[in-house]
Amino acid sequence: MKLLVTGGAGFIGSAVVRQAIRDGHQVVNLDALTYAACLENVAGVSNSPNYAFVQADIRDRAALDAAFATHKPDMVMHLAAESHVDRSIDGPGDFIETNITGTYNMLEAARSYWMAQGKPEGFRFHHISTDEVFGSLPNDPDVLFTEDTPYDPRSPYSASKASSDHLVRAWAETYGLPVVLTNCSNNYGPFHFPEKLIPVIILNALAGKELPIYGDGSNIRDWLYVEDHADALLVVVQKGELGRSYNIGGENERTNLELVKTLCGILDELSPRADGKAYAEQITFVTDRPGHDARYAIDPTRIREELGWRPSVTVEEGLTKTVQWYLDNEAWWRPLQERHGVGQRLGTKA
Repeated sequence: MKLLVTGGAGFIGSAVVRQAIRDGHQVVNLDALTYAACLENVAGVSNSPNYAFVQADIRDRAALDAAFATHKPDMVMHLAAESHVDRSIDGPGDFIETNITGTYNMLEAARSYWMAQGKPEGFRFHHISTDEVFGSLPNDPDVLFTEDTPYDPRSPYSASKASSDHLVRAWAETYGLPVVLTNCSNNYGPFHFPEKLIPVIILNALAGKELPIYGDGSNIRDWLYVEDHADALLVVVQKGELGRSYNIGGENERTNLELVKTLCGILDELSPRADGKAYAEQITFVTDRPGHDARYAIDPTRIREELGWRPSVTVEEGLTKTVQWYLDNEAWWRPLQERHGVGQRLGTKA
């Protein structure tokens, strides 16, 4: 099977590329190499005869048509997107152009290719999205996002992803394009770009800096280890029912404060402070993000019962693996800290 993976030099996309190559698939990695992309993420598989790289922007329709014509993929996994909520607050335009217009271009390029190939039965367009499109949940363990939860996006980022989800469904209904969709909870793990919460906490802790927590730290997220997510995505693109969406969760809900305290405890064990004090002493509460959703949590029943998938890594196991990976890979993350906006507090313009 030949997969065209957009955003394959990003965090989740690169995990998909690595897993797909390990599984014996051919992969075409299409990425614009914007600020959050890093080809080192796929260096371990880039010498495989089953791997090809195309530098192209999903906003460039001609480049997409050329990639389809040259590589002739069997399936598409569309992950390319602007994804940082704080950046979307400061600069929503990039999110509209990439996540909405870019997805439109991908749909049209895929549809044109699919039709030119005689509408092959096995073709799939898999759109990868987020649980943030569903809005915010109350702090009630019995209330979870399902695939039927109404959309209620609260940030420019989540609104742009909701829009792209709707486009994909419209292209399926209007043009018959064979699609599947997934909405995931918060990912973490190796190669996580150092502007997101978990790598920020790890790297700030090691640098002796404050560990910033928005508001009072009571916001709840469901945490999904990125390699588990990659495995789930490959299951869905091959076995998911056409036109259907699947929620992918880690079954690991934690408040942000609980998560940071767990990270601090792991760091205390794996890389103790020279002064013998606990990393938790560096925790600092900062002004909350505008419109910060209170809770996300996914009901994974559909993917578990229909496709037989469930996460394999608990949050404690995954965080320990993640901390150790950052301790072992300073040569990867150190240069990324110099990129535009990394290490700065963003998302305060509202």
